[in-house]
Amino acid sequence: MKNVSTTALTVALSTITTGAWADDWDLLRGITVDEVVTDTSYQVNKTFPAAIQNGREGMVLTGYAVPLTPGSDVRELVLVSDIGFCPFCGDPSHGASVQVSLETAVPGLEEGARITLRGDMTPIHDPQTWNAAILKNAVIIES
Repeated sequence: MKNVSTTALTVALSTITTGAWADDWDLLRGITVDEVVTDTSYQVNKTFPAAIQNGREGMVLTGYAVPLTPGSDVRELVLVSDIGFCPFCGDPSHGASVQVSLETAVPGLEEGARITLRGDMTPIHDPQTWNAAILKNAVIIES
C-alpha cells in the first residue's frame, strides 16, 4: 500500500500571500489530503479546517483568473493566489488555487486578470478526486 499525505487543493499548495485576503487563502491551504493507493483501490481522504468543513457562505477571495473554457463568456475558472505560478503543472511550489463557478457568465474576462470574488465555498468530499473545494455562485466584487 502506498500512502501519500500532503496539503492540497486541487493540487499541492504552498505559497505565502500578503494583504487583507491572506486569511481566506490560508483556510484553503489548511485542507489536507491523504491519498491511499493499494493494488485494488484508490481513495483520497480530505480533512478541512473547521471554518470551511461544512461550507462557508459569502467567502471572499482575491486572486488571478484562469478561465477553464475558451470563448468570450466565462462561467468556470480557476482562481490562483499568485499568477507567477502554474496552476496546472503539478509542481508543489505553485500557489494556491480554487475552482470557481460564477453565478452569471462574465464577458471578456481575460486570463490573469486580478479579481475579488464573493461566493459560497463548498468542500468536495468525493474520495475519488483531489479536487477539494469549489467557490459556487461567485460574483466579481472588484476587478
